Amino acid sequence: MTVFLLFCDMYVLIADSGSTKTDWVLLKGSEVILNKKTIGFNPYFQSKDLISEEIGRSLTPHLNDYLNQIAEIHYYGTGCSTIENCKLIEDSLHCSFKIENINVSHDLLGAARALCKREWGIAAILGTGSNSCLYNGKEILENVPSAGYLWSDYGGGSQIGKYFIRDYFEDYLPIELKLAFEDAGYNREEILNNVYKKNVPGKYLASVSLFVSKHYQHPYVKKVLTECFDSFFVQQIAKYTDSKKYSVHTVGSVGYYYKDLISQIGQKHGYKIGICIQSPMEGLIQYHSH
Repeated sequence: MTVFLLFCDMYVLIADSGSTKTDWVLLKGSEVILNKKTIGFNPYFQSKDLISEEIGRSLTPHLNDYLNQIAEIHYYGTGCSTIENCKLIEDSLHCSFKIENINVSHDLLGAARALCKREWGIAAILGTGSNSCLYNGKEILENVPSAGYLWSDYGGGSQIGKYFIRDYFEDYLPIELKLAFEDAGYNREEILNNVYKKNVPGKYLASVSLFVSKHYQHPYVKKVLTECFDSFFVQQIAKYTDSKKYSVHTVGSVGYYYKDLISQIGQKHGYKIGICIQSPMEGLIQYHSH
């Protein structure tokens, strides 16, 4: 009984971090004690000192009553795909929290745990970009690498935006869509300037997908979306061993918003679509609850 009570009294801090924002949740057993958002972290672009200073400024003051009781930290983040990058994040967290039990993993493992929990399945991130994996309930067994917005991001917002812009430049858009697109402030020079002269062009391309979503019922938009989601199943999902044995689950705004169309296209390719959620945090809370 004593061991059980100690286990239930343990505080666990979970982080889901992208390049833009980080969601933090403090758990006690299965109870959410605190939710907090901070800026996003990416070890490719930020140093250990910068990350730990930001955590100290925007997160730890909200955890003052619990700092000495946090027993574990589980951090899932963008850019945490190498030993060096994971170590940088781990050192940053250690500077801020002074505890040893810190687990840093790629955001794809976070997505898999949020979606599949402890079951087998194919987990996919469909947001600004895309990524996917075959997961056995404990770890990622296979991953078809994403080459980013230039060459892949199949089914992600950047591909949707890129394909729509392609059709705009090549004058394939129906006139009503073209006029609406230009009325929204888009034109050749504005697009080229954002893609070739400014930072994070993938994010800009994905922002175009927001315009596309407002015209979801237009047959031409559905044609573009179908082309993108077809490529997601052909270029990503079909490459996993025995891929049709498993349900395909998605996390991210694109997968969530277009879940009905994705399910329809997935069934056409012989796949069953499982859970479609917008954010992984709810699933991670369930996974790490005691």
